[in-house]
Amino acid sequence: MNPEITELDKKIMKRLQDSIPSSLRPYKEIADDAGVGEDEVIRRINLYKEKKWIRRFGATLRHQKAGFKFNGMGVWKVPNPDDRQRLGEEMAAFHEVSHCYERPSYEDWPYNLFTMIHGESQRECEEVARRISEKTGLKEYTMLYSSREFKKSSMKYFP
Repeated sequence: MNPEITELDKKIMKRLQDSIPSSLRPYKEIADDAGVGEDEVIRRINLYKEKKWIRRFGATLRHQKAGFKFNGMGVWKVPNPDDRQRLGEEMAAFHEVSHCYERPSYEDWPYNLFTMIHGESQRECEEVARRISEKTGLKEYTMLYSSREFKKSSMKYFP
């Protein structure tokens, strides 16, 4: 265990590794539980990221429970690294896209931007991908579809 990590840090991190509160001010709820102010929780989360104690945290969309019947992963080839941030933001602005992220490409896998697209059918997901292609000008992409879900849980560092 890192000796810099305090008991307060553990309390906050325990809350971050589970589902964060579904409220307008989730950090305030975490702060109230930990006995500190909301600003302190936010400051510490930024510190954890800075020290690389956490890389990221975020919401997990359980698309079936949210009412989506179908999902597809749009994978996009964006050759110029300088374009990826801007294009990723354009893609993420589509309301059918729950998240968009960059991954490394490889000699046999040229795709480096990934979008999770949700809809009522495979056809609807493909239509969204077509609209994204039209808006961004990216023509090299494909859609991947899951056949089943294996895991949607995070690591538990502080049980």
